[in-house]
Amino acid sequence: MEKKKQFNKDRQGKPFAGKAKDKPFASKSKDREDKPFAGKSKDREDRSFASRTRDKDFHEERREVEGIVYGRNPVAEAVKSGRQIDKIVVAKETEGSINKILGEAKEKGIQIRFVDRAALDKTCQSKSHQGIMAHVAPVAYREIEDMIALAKEKDEDIFLILLDGMEDPHNLGAIIRSADAAGAHGVIIPNRRAVGLTETVAKASAGAIEYVPVAKVANITQTIEKLKKMGIWVGAVDMDGEEFTKRDLKGNIALVIGGEGQGVGKLVKETCDFVVSMPMKGKVTSLNASNAAAVMMYEVVRQRGV
Repeated sequence: MEKKKQFNKDRQGKPFAGKAKDKPFASKSKDREDKPFAGKSKDREDRSFASRTRDKDFHEERREVEGIVYGRNPVAEAVKSGRQIDKIVVAKETEGSINKILGEAKEKGIQIRFVDRAALDKTCQSKSHQGIMAHVAPVAYREIEDMIALAKEKDEDIFLILLDGMEDPHNLGAIIRSADAAGAHGVIIPNRRAVGLTETVAKASAGAIEYVPVAKVANITQTIEKLKKMGIWVGAVDMDGEEFTKRDLKGNIALVIGGEGQGVGKLVKETCDFVVSMPMKGKVTSLNASNAAAVMMYEVVRQRGV
């Protein structure tokens, strides 16, 4: 008890003296009055500004998603730089700098398509597209001359695949994959009303897109005429043709495969040297375009004795 009384007496003698002397409460209040929350407010403002800046930078950098470039400046630069562009998609009722971009795109023969703004929001996964985006090719397109040079380099007869109006990217990717396996020297696709090289095509090709040259041409019919003048036989694959096993497919040859719905166009078919078909023994009278292409390519391989 004596010790407890002595302890209380000491406390009464110096109530909080040490703490009050070392760090007086008045000093805290004075500091707060001089700088009321100044540090925290400044920090919050700095953090808020930094956050907004980072968000802005993020959106500026994130202008390319799955083979799509969007935003006025990024698309304009892609057009100017000569980057491989399959098509440009624009929101309806364009104005200002977009019209200038479209003018340059038309001069370069780039396909242009107009859609609702909501469609752009969905494709770009963002609303910062500014009303315009461009589908860019994952690999560069090549020229037909590159394919001819490749055949000569390998000391092989020329073997090309032409696609007339193919719209499914999975079919195009599968055909490129089969072309690689069968030793074809290139695939030729039209500039309009057909799918171009996209990320989906690249995935469906299982990497073959890196090895098989793909050329994009303005007109398939004119391209066929060009190939014929180069000494290449061109055959269309269609239901009303001669059975393919009875046709000589050796030598320099190009096969034309039609699109998923309408097949080979009438004018294209008439321009070809011949038409071949596959015998169908079942109830279904046609094959998927990529399957038909694979069958025909390996008939060429079989006849060549490779």
